[in-house]
Amino acid sequence: MRAIVVRKFGATPELIDMPVPEVGPGTVRVQLEAAGVNPFDAKLADGILDGKLPHDFPMILGVDGAGTIASVGPGVNRFAVGDRVVGKFLGSPVGHGSFAEFAVIPENGTLVHIPEGVPTVTAAALPIAGITAQDLVDATGIEPGQTVLIVGATGGVGSFLVQLANIAGAHVIATARGTVADQMTRLGAAETVDYTSGPIREQVAAAHPDGIDVLFDLVSPPEVLAELTGLVRDGGTVYSTILAADEAALQARGLRGGNIESKGGASELARLLDRVAEGDVVVPIDATVPLADGPAVIGAPGARGKTVLAI
Repeated sequence: MRAIVVRKFGATPELIDMPVPEVGPGTVRVQLEAAGVNPFDAKLADGILDGKLPHDFPMILGVDGAGTIASVGPGVNRFAVGDRVVGKFLGSPVGHGSFAEFAVIPENGTLVHIPEGVPTVTAAALPIAGITAQDLVDATGIEPGQTVLIVGATGGVGSFLVQLANIAGAHVIATARGTVADQMTRLGAAETVDYTSGPIREQVAAAHPDGIDVLFDLVSPPEVLAELTGLVRDGGTVYSTILAADEAALQARGLRGGNIESKGGASELARLLDRVAEGDVVVPIDATVPLADGPAVIGAPGARGKTVLAI
């Protein structure tokens, strides 16, 4: 089968032929049709989990994937051959991911059925980014009427976070280039701050002199995040998804939150898929590219929404 791999940490991703994986007890083999691309894929290739989990090389990249159950191992009862499924293909050892024609995953892992009416490509763009956004909203406990600033709103996580915060009843402020303000409005943002026209803190402070309730920052380095936290009212919440928060400093100011790593699994993914099926959540796909072109888009900056590999 064709698969995108790295032969060692830090190597350039390449498309090669790999053996088709075999199912074992409690596992299923998925014939993948689409795979979502995330910033985490490049980090995985560079060794972010080195020392934390064992790895197999050549390491097949990719976490988000969707397709059809091709075969089931002994003891499997949640899935049957022919079922459409989507999941997170990251386990131990690392290196058996979704950027391939087939992948094997435990039936009790983060794997769920795709509802009728949801295209497979759409489902493939959902797991990492969507679950991360859902985890942020769940951890914060957003209340109707609260003001929420999302820094990095046009990326995968941000696109879902704008929608989920809006569904929770928040007044959402999204940071984005002015050229995509309409897109942010359609996703549920009440305001868009154009970060190219001046410092974000100054613009938000001018519009909201009494401060904001929640800051979700998906992109800022520590020094920038520290400055932006000055916008948050006492007792408010700040979360960083890139480990940029000084948690001791937040606590000293009476702010909740800190650094968050997504822990959501199958139940959160199923909940998101139901919302997509009902039309409450849109999956913004920026580009769909063939698997053969996948090595070039891993780690590429500037996507407005999700990039999906067609397999």
